[in-house]
Amino acid sequence: MKPNTPAKILVVDDHYIVRAGLRGLIDQQPDMKVEGEAQNGEEAIRIFKELNPDVTIMDLRIPVISGVDAIRAIYRDHPDARILVLSSFDGDEDIHSALEAGASGYVLKHSSGDQIIPAIRALMSGHRWIPPEIEKHLDARNQGETLTTREREIVGLLAQGEANKQIAGLIGITEETVKSHVKNILAKLKVRDRTEAVTVALRRGIVHLPEV
Repeated sequence: MKPNTPAKILVVDDHYIVRAGLRGLIDQQPDMKVEGEAQNGEEAIRIFKELNPDVTIMDLRIPVISGVDAIRAIYRDHPDARILVLSSFDGDEDIHSALEAGASGYVLKHSSGDQIIPAIRALMSGHRWIPPEIEKHLDARNQGETLTTREREIVGLLAQGEANKQIAGLIGITEETVKSHVKNILAKLKVRDRTEAVTVALRRGIVHLPEV
């Protein structure tokens, strides 16, 4: 970023009203300007390469390529990328996944402009932005047990209403093995039954239901 030149901001969100609101907020600042917008993860990756923004604001629930996968792809090719997640997802797994993929900061969508602008400026200066409410979620995650990839897959199928027999057929394991995995899932999530396991997994962002 050149001295006295506004930082280039890329905004990635599939809702026009969100992008317009962010553009209105950001363009009022003398040290930053929205230079690009993307509606999905595929566009975000392409426009990032063309624009080389100073800061990218990324939603997580976007079509074609998810926000986390877009962050991972951008960060892989541009390890100096500064990506600020702005999402309604407040689950500890969502936050962890985004930061692990390469995001430098995380802000919830209910935050005010008084919080968003300082977050952007922090990233512009090369710092991370993890506010206390986000840190609290990460601390909670670190105190529990992490589900394996297979367990996450099975929880996702439980969330779709599949029974043990159907899950076994879908992923190519025995029904007894599914039961064993479900038992481990209940223990790790500290819940009593499958319904409670799905509720906790959705709340934490371990799995998401598809949009309809």
